[in-house]
Amino acid sequence: MIEAPIGPRWLPQGSVIADIPCTVDIENTADSLHAHVELEGVEVGPGDTLLVHGAPTDIEFGHKGLHQCRATLIRASLFERTLIRVAAYLGLTELYEVSFSPGRV
Repeated sequence: MIEAPIGPRWLPQGSVIADIPCTVDIENTADSLHAHVELEGVEVGPGDTLLVHGAPTDIEFGHKGLHQCRATLIRASLFERTLIRVAAYLGLTELYEVSFSPGRV
């Protein structure tokens, strides 16, 4: 079984859900360059870490493929999840400072 990464001792550690089946869709063509992972029966939340095992790391140009793999999901702790949500909110509020006026007011 894979253990959660060790961080500072004052941070609570997340829980580990091991051996989740997943499908990896990889494409490297003129139309698209992507790699998507679809988990079976599990949703990834803010701050969670996903480790995919056995997926190809490269694909030649002009090829695409679907690969069945296993993944390990490490759930974020309540503290980490809250920190991510606050950081996302503060990042969003930076957009409020954008002005669409044609010059100085």
